[in-house]
Amino acid sequence: MDTVEANHVLGLPADARHYDLAAKILKSKGVSRIRLMTNNPDKINQLQELGIEVVERIPLEVGLTKENQSYLKTKKEKFHHILNEVN
Repeated sequence: MDTVEANHVLGLPADARHYDLAAKILKSKGVSRIRLMTNNPDKINQLQELGIEVVERIPLEVGLTKENQSYLKTKKEKFHHILNEVN
């Protein structure tokens, strides 16, 4: 099973992460604009909805291997991660 399928079998949502606490911490430190290292567009959207402006997305690409190809394909297809090396 891939990540999404395994979570659903366990009765969990595909991805239950929320970034409200991260946004609160950033705001408490006076941070309202960030450069974010991520491939996850949902993380960007959630932070922006919470009042943290993402001024730049820095990609995190580790390189495609036979060991991670299926995992990265799931991330791209089911979570819409921005991954240039995955087809």
